[in-house]
Amino acid sequence: MFDSSVFTSQFWEWFIIIPTVGGILGCFALILWLGGDRPDPDKKVKTMGHVWDGDLAEYNNPLPRWWLNMFYITLYIAILYLLLYPGLGSFVGFLGWTELNQYQQEMDAAETRYGPIYARYSKEPIAALTENPEAVQLGHRLYMTYCTICHGSDAAGIKGYPNLRDDDWLWGGKPAQIEQTIKIGRNGNMPTASQNGLETEAEIKNVMHYVRGLSGAKHDEAAAVEGEKTYKKVCFACHGMTGTGTQALGAPNLTDDVWLYGGSERIVTETITNGRQGKMPAHGEFLGDAKVHLLATYVYSLSLKK
Repeated sequence: MFDSSVFTSQFWEWFIIIPTVGGILGCFALILWLGGDRPDPDKKVKTMGHVWDGDLAEYNNPLPRWWLNMFYITLYIAILYLLLYPGLGSFVGFLGWTELNQYQQEMDAAETRYGPIYARYSKEPIAALTENPEAVQLGHRLYMTYCTICHGSDAAGIKGYPNLRDDDWLWGGKPAQIEQTIKIGRNGNMPTASQNGLETEAEIKNVMHYVRGLSGAKHDEAAAVEGEKTYKKVCFACHGMTGTGTQALGAPNLTDDVWLYGGSERIVTETITNGRQGKMPAHGEFLGDAKVHLLATYVYSLSLKK
């Protein structure tokens, strides 16, 4: 049986406990010291030796009782918190509270409240739902929560992450294809030059010029002629003989001016040399079918606004 204690140390537990408890005890000691004895009304109060304008002096009086009591109350609350909730190393507190349980409770409450709303649209076709403003708005809210970090708040994408507002799709732009992409994720795999059998810089450079020529970009025609020979030996397997791509493989169309990583000579050379391994995480298990359906509705609606 696996013994996790072999890989853990109690040092870090005590590293938390000792400063925490020591800090609270130190605060108690500091308050007792500052509180001092109550001054005797019949005795003259000592001063700190600071005098201004001859009569204004700084007296050495203890802190007022109400002020001291506020400090004490704060410390007692801290002790109560550490007894009820995690805060002392591996001690979980008498309430047994954990972040995971709290998160799950919040997710369950949200599912109870919003689940029926999402489920209401789960049986309707995505194409029909794009005509329903409420469904599209729900999908937009899901997009803003889960997708903006990669595709941007406007869905225009950033380098390495596709623009969802155009009609250029790596894996297909039909409603079912979009829903499948969100549900299971996608893994791009462009091999490196050496994996493709391109050994020299000249071969890579020639292919780069040919690929740029396919999209109508500025290129060296003589180099492109040589690059075409290499392309039709190696690259056609994924991108097709004419360079229009293969959606089943996620191989992009090279004949348009849409570039996922950039279309400059330097970046295309880098792509051919090092390959690309883009990854779209699967969201099906995390979001559930109903949310994925609405999210796909929103994404599909964007392509209809071209």
